[in-house]
Amino acid sequence: MSDQDKREVDEISGVETTGHEWDGIKELNNPLPRWWLWTFYATIVWSIGYTIAYPAWPLVNSATQGVLGYSSRAELHREVEQVQLSRSDQTAQLASLDLNEVLADDALRNFAIAGGAAAYRVNCSQCHGTGAQGAEGFPNLNDDNWIWGGTIEDLHHTIAHGVRDHADFDTRISEMPAFAGVMTRREIAETAAFVASLSREPENPDLVEAGAEHFEVYCAACHGFNGEGERLLGAPSLNNPIWLYGGSEAEIAAQIAQPRHGVMPGWADRLGDVTVRKLAVFVHSLGGGE
Repeated sequence: MSDQDKREVDEISGVETTGHEWDGIKELNNPLPRWWLWTFYATIVWSIGYTIAYPAWPLVNSATQGVLGYSSRAELHREVEQVQLSRSDQTAQLASLDLNEVLADDALRNFAIAGGAAAYRVNCSQCHGTGAQGAEGFPNLNDDNWIWGGTIEDLHHTIAHGVRDHADFDTRISEMPAFAGVMTRREIAETAAFVASLSREPENPDLVEAGAEHFEVYCAACHGFNGEGERLLGAPSLNNPIWLYGGSEAEIAAQIAQPRHGVMPGWADRLGDVTVRKLAVFVHSLGGGE
């Protein structure tokens, strides 16, 4: 029997089958449309021409360069240089003017805010949050409660030199001693109750009076007699509901007993002063800047 005789033809369409069958369904051997074939052939020709004209084939340490000498990386560098050139005047002003003068110039301030927002997303959002809302141990940058001050100069110094960055001579430094070995657990609980009472109804009102005495002896020198804080010392205010490590009496007591000290790197050496200035203007614009 010849191969022609072995071929199966579909009775309904009269088209030869391919011999493939799935659950009783047989595949017809219909030829591809001519337009599709010619389009496919054209793409093959185009791809060959493309690989000749442009970088395409990977080599051991590089790739074929293409006869046109095109480089997407070089094009990116040219575009970046053009953007930087177009911004050179504003960048020069931002670098030379006093920061208060930058705030007074609408165009320059908006330029700094845009650049600062981009730098914030890359370098700061991991700790302070994408909305600058902060988290436990990382300050909220939207409110007006600043440990080291919220003026534009204060913000610039903090961002440039960081907090407890021992690699930076001008870093912000404040150290709260651990009182676990100085005060009894009862005295720490009493002090925590008093601190809580400065901003709300305490959980243990009976402890507040004794806690006030402990506070005056151990805490008022840095935090103020009314818990208003002292920015020169980096001592936070305690008379508002803003807490870095939690505001329950148990959390306040834990901080008194064994305080945690956060660390923020100085960014001046990492980013340069112009970017730090942009960040300072951006943070100042969030609403809490003074």
